[in-house]
Parts: sequence; structure tokens; C-alpha cells
Amino acid sequence: MTPIYISIFHMWFHKGKRGPVIKAPKGKTRITIRIDNDTLDWFRQQVHAAGGGNYQTLINMALRKYMNLNRESLEDTLRHIIREELSAYDKKPKR
Repeated sequence: MTPIYISIFHMWFHKGKRGPVIKAPKGKTRITIRIDNDTLDWFRQQVHAAGGGNYQTLINMALRKYMNLNRESLEDTLRHIIREELSAYDKKPKR
């Protein structure tokens, strides 16, 4: 680089810091994830239809709602599946 470019570069960036320009608010973590295009489009469309907002907030709300669902334990789920399968097995005609 020529001296003029070095001087301009230094003038603009001498106080520069690495990392995000805006720090994440307390209680939030900045991450990078890959989401299917159709899923992301759906969330963006929902925000647009509502007249604005933030699709990331909507995704966060959907994840939180899923977390808070009263779901049965894995053990209970397996018991239900086994009972259904045994019941279906008992109903099959025997030879």
C-alpha cells in the first residue's frame, strides 16, 4: 500500500476493535445457525403479515413455547408405543 492509503487506513481504524459492533443484550447469546429456507421464509412472512417486527424474536418465542409444553417423558412415550404395538399384534388373525 502507498503511504497515503496507510495513513487513511490508520486514521479510520486506529481505534477499531474486533468482534460484534453491537453487543448482545444481557441474557442473550449471539449464535450462527442454519435454518431451512422455507422455514425462515415462513417466519419472515408471519412478521410481514403482522405489520412488522423481528422474525428472530418470533423464532425465539416458538422455541420457548415448544420448551414449555408439558410433554411426557421418553419412558412414558415408549410405554405408549409398546402398548399400541402389542395391542395391534394381539388383534392380528392367528394361523
